[in-house]
Amino acid sequence: MTVSNTVDRPQLGSWTGVATAIVLLLAPLPPAAAQENSEVTFSRDVAPILQESCQGCHRESSVAPMPLLDYQDVRPYARRIKERTQLRDRQGVMPPWFIEREVGIQHFRNDEALTEQEIALIAAWVDAGAPEGDPADLPEPLVFPDEVAWDIGEPDLVVDLPPFTMEAHAPDWWGMIPHAPTGLEEDRYVAAMQVLEISDVEGGVGGKFIYHHAIMASTDANGRTNGNWPVHEVGRNAQLFDAEASPLLTAGSQFFIPGAHMHSNDQTTTAHLRLGFKFHPRDYEPTRRRVTLTFGNGEVDLRPMEKGQQVHVYHTLEQNMKVTTFEPHMHASGVRMCWEAIWGGRTETISCAGYDHNWVKVYNYDEDRAPLLPAGTLIHVIAEFDTTPDNKNVVDPRNWQGLGHRSIDNMAIVFLPGIALSDEEFAQEIANRRARMGLAPGQGMLGCPLCGFEELPASMRAAGR
Repeated sequence: MTVSNTVDRPQLGSWTGVATAIVLLLAPLPPAAAQENSEVTFSRDVAPILQESCQGCHRESSVAPMPLLDYQDVRPYARRIKERTQLRDRQGVMPPWFIEREVGIQHFRNDEALTEQEIALIAAWVDAGAPEGDPADLPEPLVFPDEVAWDIGEPDLVVDLPPFTMEAHAPDWWGMIPHAPTGLEEDRYVAAMQVLEISDVEGGVGGKFIYHHAIMASTDANGRTNGNWPVHEVGRNAQLFDAEASPLLTAGSQFFIPGAHMHSNDQTTTAHLRLGFKFHPRDYEPTRRRVTLTFGNGEVDLRPMEKGQQVHVYHTLEQNMKVTTFEPHMHASGVRMCWEAIWGGRTETISCAGYDHNWVKVYNYDEDRAPLLPAGTLIHVIAEFDTTPDNKNVVDPRNWQGLGHRSIDNMAIVFLPGIALSDEEFAQEIANRRARMGLAPGQGMLGCPLCGFEELPASMRAAGR
């Protein structure tokens, strides 16, 4: 693995902070009554977008700082909503989804981004004076549970881990959170997993959370560690496991956190993690072997007051692999990460994503877009940092930053979960991909350097992998 630093990219832009700026009341808009004839209205055009992409968080008893349920709620923030939705892949965008649209794979199982049409509709509505329109055009209001909603749907199993109390101005804390039984009476394979932080503090993002990250592990009925699960991080969305290689949660198992990192949030807070699991049907059996590539860090050497600093990391695949998920991880000064696949003299940018340390996102590729990479592929990761005052996540931009576990230190890590494939399995995956995507002989596709071949090259077959 090789790590280097360069400075050659322009800034991605600044943001104003999830915890504070989103609640600023903005200058009044022109009276909506004067815009009765506008083609874009709240009732007909904007309310459905908010229901689909915003109200899950922006409502009472949820994580966002203000509700966006009706016209009276929304209109004071109209200009701010326009600004935030137009940020697209940069820090501060709402909804928080950072995949860059002009490069790389664009098809994901859990895509939370607004479409360009939706962004344009919101902008047109605000520019027209934010007219309400005819209330008869409103969609039926959504009915929400009393607590934070699950992105994975109602879980089949919920496990509450023990609570932890963080004092208002305490230093960061690292340690273990004790075991909690799952109550599971039979072995079940997990299709999806989500972690919620449940806090006793009222308020929005950045004000009620104390977990920086939590390393998840499980033990079997005999107390032996038998599973490592996705690391929970602040703002993380749900993990969708590949249908061919989902993990097993055993009967009588317990969950615990062997490594937790807590931080204070300016008021004494007690919080715990709530784990939700969706199971496959009881007759499900995995047909592939799960693997997770985790690499990065090295020498992170970031100069103060400087944009566009990069850390480069390289890794060579030792086996054929279908990469099902892309998860960048940096800290407060991180603003962007890309990863490339290099094979046979060909370099492809697979994905680029902006980065906001308030929202550590997981991007699950669509089945027919997940990269299919042969053994020997060189993976190149480019992590970009901004240590200037324009990056409001940075506490003190005058400081040098190096590798460390606090958010004011830094990291450059990528998580690439996926499936390990033999040559025979790999060839079958390519054949299936070619058939489903209708690829003609010699026609390839992004993220699949061998999809242009109707059979594996002889050099791969001879290698006997």
